[in-house]
Amino acid sequence: MIIKDEIVDYLEVCVSPNALWDVVQEFDDDSFKEFIQSEGEPSADTYHTAAYFLILFLMLRKIVGFAPGDSHMHLVKYLLEDQKYNIYRTPIFHFAYYIIKVLQWGSVGRFTALHLQPFSDWALPVIDGVQPVVWRPGAVERPESHSQVHPSARRMSRSKGSNIFSGYRALALYCNQVPHVVRFHQRHREFYLVTAVGAAFHTYNVKKLGIVAVSNALPEDITCLAADRMLVFAAHGNSVKAFARNKEIVHSYKGHNSEVHLLLPFGDHVISVDRDNKLIVWDVQSEEEYLQLNFDKITFAISALLHPSTYINKILLGSQQGSLQLWNIKSNKLLYTFQGWGSGVSALQQAPAVDVVAVGLLSGQIIIHNLKYDEMLMKFQQDWGPITAISFRTDGYPVMAAGSPVGHIGLWDLEEKKLIAQMRETHTTAVTGVTFVHGEPLLITTGEDNAIRVWIFDAPEGGGRLLRCRMGHSAPPTKLKYHGSDGQNILSSGRDGTLQSFSTIHERFNKSLGHGSINKKKSKKKGLRYDTRKLPPITTFASETARQSYWDGIVACHQGYLISTTWNYQKTSMGAHKFDPRPFLNDCTLDVYSMAVDITSCGNFAVVGLSSGHVDVYNLQSGIHRGQYGKEKAHEGQIRGVAVDGLNQLTITAGGDKMIKFWKFKSKELIYTTTLDASPTSILLHRNSGMLAVAMDDFRIVVLDSETRKFVRRFTGHQNQINDMTFNPDGRWLISASMDCTIRTWDLPSGCLIDCFLVDSAAVSITMSPTGDFLASAHVDDLGIYLWSNKTLYNVISLRPLPADYQPSFVMLPGVCQQQELEASDIEEEVEDQMIEYDSAEQLGEQLVTLSLLPESRWKNLLNLDIIKKRNRPKEPPKVPKSVPFFIPTIPGLVTHFAAEQQQTTEDQSKVVNLGVLTQKTELYLQLESALNTNSYDHAVKLMKEMGPSNIDIELRGLAPDGGGSLEVMLSFLQMIGNMLHSKRDFELAQAYLALYLKSYKLVTVLGAKHVENRFQFQSYRCEYLYWAINSSVYKNIDIDSVI
Repeated sequence: MIIKDEIVDYLEVCVSPNALWDVVQEFDDDSFKEFIQSEGEPSADTYHTAAYFLILFLMLRKIVGFAPGDSHMHLVKYLLEDQKYNIYRTPIFHFAYYIIKVLQWGSVGRFTALHLQPFSDWALPVIDGVQPVVWRPGAVERPESHSQVHPSARRMSRSKGSNIFSGYRALALYCNQVPHVVRFHQRHREFYLVTAVGAAFHTYNVKKLGIVAVSNALPEDITCLAADRMLVFAAHGNSVKAFARNKEIVHSYKGHNSEVHLLLPFGDHVISVDRDNKLIVWDVQSEEEYLQLNFDKITFAISALLHPSTYINKILLGSQQGSLQLWNIKSNKLLYTFQGWGSGVSALQQAPAVDVVAVGLLSGQIIIHNLKYDEMLMKFQQDWGPITAISFRTDGYPVMAAGSPVGHIGLWDLEEKKLIAQMRETHTTAVTGVTFVHGEPLLITTGEDNAIRVWIFDAPEGGGRLLRCRMGHSAPPTKLKYHGSDGQNILSSGRDGTLQSFSTIHERFNKSLGHGSINKKKSKKKGLRYDTRKLPPITTFASETARQSYWDGIVACHQGYLISTTWNYQKTSMGAHKFDPRPFLNDCTLDVYSMAVDITSCGNFAVVGLSSGHVDVYNLQSGIHRGQYGKEKAHEGQIRGVAVDGLNQLTITAGGDKMIKFWKFKSKELIYTTTLDASPTSILLHRNSGMLAVAMDDFRIVVLDSETRKFVRRFTGHQNQINDMTFNPDGRWLISASMDCTIRTWDLPSGCLIDCFLVDSAAVSITMSPTGDFLASAHVDDLGIYLWSNKTLYNVISLRPLPADYQPSFVMLPGVCQQQELEASDIEEEVEDQMIEYDSAEQLGEQLVTLSLLPESRWKNLLNLDIIKKRNRPKEPPKVPKSVPFFIPTIPGLVTHFAAEQQQTTEDQSKVVNLGVLTQKTELYLQLESALNTNSYDHAVKLMKEMGPSNIDIELRGLAPDGGGSLEVMLSFLQMIGNMLHSKRDFELAQAYLALYLKSYKLVTVLGAKHVENRFQFQSYRCEYLYWAINSSVYKNIDIDSVI
C-alpha cells in the first residue's frame, strides 16, 4: 500500500499543470490491483486509500482529456458502492473530494498550502468544517449557491451573464441511461417516444422519429421516467414531477428522503420507490400521499416494479435478492411471495397473455412465469450478462426481445422456445430500453451510447433491419468545426472514434462518417466491437468544401497515431488515402505521431505537422507526398499548429521550440522566423484578414499580422490552459475557451475584452458559424453540442470594454437551466442590453471647429438654387383641364341642344398679384426680430437647420424691405452668422448661409480687406458686421468675386 509521503509527493506534482500527463502515466491498472488482490480480506484503510487514488486518477484523466477505462469504472463501483466500508465519511475521501473541487475550478496553478491545512493530520477521524458529501460516479454536480462556488467564480453582483451570446439549444443529445417510455396519443392516433436527456426529456414521434417537444428543465438530472395517457412523470433526486403537454410541470410530489429510481403510473395514482427502499403511492391530482411501504434492504431490496394486466389494485415487486412479492395497494396487504430463481431481478414485463409475466435476472436468465399458478412456463438463458429490458411483439408473432449490457439483443420464439435471431451491435454500450410498438412490426431501442434506433421486422428470417435512427456521440466530443459557408452543418469528432456531422436546421440532415479503421474491408468482416485494427479517436481535423465533390475534403489526426486519414463528406465514409510519413523520416524508430493539420482553401493540398518537428505536404487527389518544410525538419520541438493563407502563398508553423516560422508554400523556402516568450499550444489563422492568433502555455494569447510579421495584440486574463479559439466571420472578434471554465470574447480593433462568462463545465472546443449567427461549443464530460446565438444580430448591444476586476457570471448550458431563471435573465437583458447613448458636448474644445452633421443636400446646393430652378422650369405653362358640370346646360327649344362653355378671355383675368398673404411674418422672422433685444440666436439656428434649401432661400429673400422685411432684421441675420462663427459651431452652415445672403443682396461692389482701407467707408450700417465676417480668418476660403 502506498504510504503517506508518496501521496504528498503526488500532490506536489499536481501543482504543475504540465506534469499531469506524467501523473496519469504512473497511475496505470497495475498500481490498483495490489489493493484488491491482496491475500485475505482487505482492511478498511486499504479500501480508503484505493478509493482516493481512483478518484484522483479519474479526476486527472478528466483534466487532460482522456476517458477512464472500463476496468477503472468497475473498481470505482466496487469500492465506493460497497456497503461494508462507509468510504463517504472518511477523511481520505473528503480530501480527494476537496482536491477535485479545487482543480475543477481551474485552481491547479494556485494550489497552496492553505488548501492542505484542513487535512494535515491524516489520523483525524473527522475533518473540522467539512461535512460528509454523497458522491457517485458519473454524477454531474452543479453549484446551487454562491457558497458552493469557487471564489474565482463568485459574482460581485447579480449580472446578466454574457453580453453577446445567449443559450439557444443543444444538439446531438438523444437519450442516456434512463429507460425510455412509449406513449399512444388517442386524438392524434400516433405513438410517441419519450427519452431523458440530462435534466429534461425529449418527445419524438415514432413515425418519423422527429422531435416534437422538449420539456422544461428540472433542477437535477432525471433518474427515471414513466407515462400514462395524460401525463409524463419524471423523478429527479428525491422529488417526482408530473408534466402535461410534454412540457409544463403541473404536479409535484415530495416525501422521499433519497433518490427515486422507480416509477409506475397506477390509474389515478403514481407509485415511486427510492434508494432507501421506501415505496409511496401518490394521488395524482391532490398530490397527497395515499400509502407508504417500507422494506428492509437486506431481505427485500426493490429493483423492479410492474402492474400485472387485469390485476385490479395489485402490483408486482421484484428484488435484488431474487424473490417477488404481489401486493394489494388498496388493502395494504401482501398477497403472495414468489421465491425466485437464485438471482436478482433486473426487469419485469407483462406478456400478451393474461397472468403471464417475463422476469429478467442478473444471471442472464429470462423466466416466463404464470402468476396465477406460480408456475414457470419457459426459461431462456442469454450469455451477455444481466437482462436490461424485455418486450413482446403484439402483431401476431410470438417473439420476445431482451436487451443486454454489451449492446446485443436476443430474439426468442415463444412457441418453439428457442433463439431465432441475434441483433448484435445494436448499441455500442448497454441497451437501456427495448419496446415493440403495439400492433406493428417495429422495435424501438435506446442505449447509453446516446442513440435511438427503430428496427422493422419485414425479413423472412425473423431478424430486424434498421429503419430510422437518431444518434450522437457515445463519448464526449473533442473537436468542432463548421463545414461549409452556409453555417448549417457542424463536423464533430469524439472520443468514441467517430466523425459525425450535425445539422443546425433539422436532425434528418445529420450524418455519421463512421469509425476510422486501418483496413475497412477486414473491419466490416470482423465487426466494429472486435476490430483490433480500428483507429484511435480523432484529436483534430481540417475540412474544405472546394473540391469535396471530386475527392476527399477532410483530413484528421488521431490520438498517438502517426498516419493521418482522409474522409469524404459526400460519401459519408472514410476516404481513400492515408498519409504515412514514415518513408520520408530519417529515423523511423521514433515515437512520432501527427499533431496538427490544415487544408488549403483550394482543397488540393493538406499540410500535416508531426510531433518530431516535421511538416509534410500531401496532394489530396492522389495522396502523393509533395515535400516537406526545412532541410531536415521544420522545428526542433513538436509541431503545435500549421496554417496556410487564402492564396496558397504562405505556410505558417508553430513549434514547441517557441518559434513561429513563415514559409513559401510552393518552394518550401523559409521567409521569416519570430520567437515567442512561451511555447505555443495552438494557432488559428483568419484567412481574410491575415490575423494569426497564438495561444501559449502561460495562458496568454498573442495576435500576429501575417503580412507585416508584427505582434498587434496581446491578451491576458485566462487562468488555465486555453483549449480552443475561433474568429467571427469578419475577424473583428477572437473567442477563446479555457480550462478555467470561461469563454471570453476579445475585440481586435480596440484590443479589449468585451465579453466573458462562466460555464459549469470547461469548453474543450468552440467554433463560430461562417454567417456569424451561432457559436457552437463542446464541453468536458458532456455528449452534447451547444449552440449560443449572437445577440448583436437581432438586438442593439453596447459592447463596452470590461474592467480589469470584472467577475464573470455563471451561465447554464442551453437546455439545462430552469425556466424561472430564464425569465429573470430575460428581464435583466431587456434593461441592461439597451444601448447607452453617449451625449456628446456641443463643443469639444474652444479651439476646435464643429460641424453640424447635416446631410450635404441641406446646405451644399444653396448657391446653385437658381441653376436648379432653371433646369426644372417647365417648358410650357400647365394646362387646366376643362371642368365638366354635373348638369350640362341646354338651350331652350323643341330640339335639345347643349350650351357651349363660355371661355374666359385673357383680358378679363387680372394681372395684379395679391400680396396679402406675404405680409405675414414667419417664425424665423419673429425669432430674428426678438433676437435684436435678447441677443439669443439658438432657436433661429435650430429653425434654419430644419428647413430645406428652397425654404431657406425664400426666408432670406423675405428679410429685405421689398419682401416685407426690414433692415434691422437683415442686421440681426448677420449678427446670427457672427455668433455662429464666434462659437465655431455649425461651420459649414454658417458658410453656406452667408454665401447665399451675399448672393441674394449685392450691397457692396468691392469687398475684402485688400479693397477697403477703412471699415467706415461703408455707406450703410448694414455692412458694418458684414465687413468683419468677410475679413475674418474663418471665412478666407470664400471666392468673393464669384459671389458678387
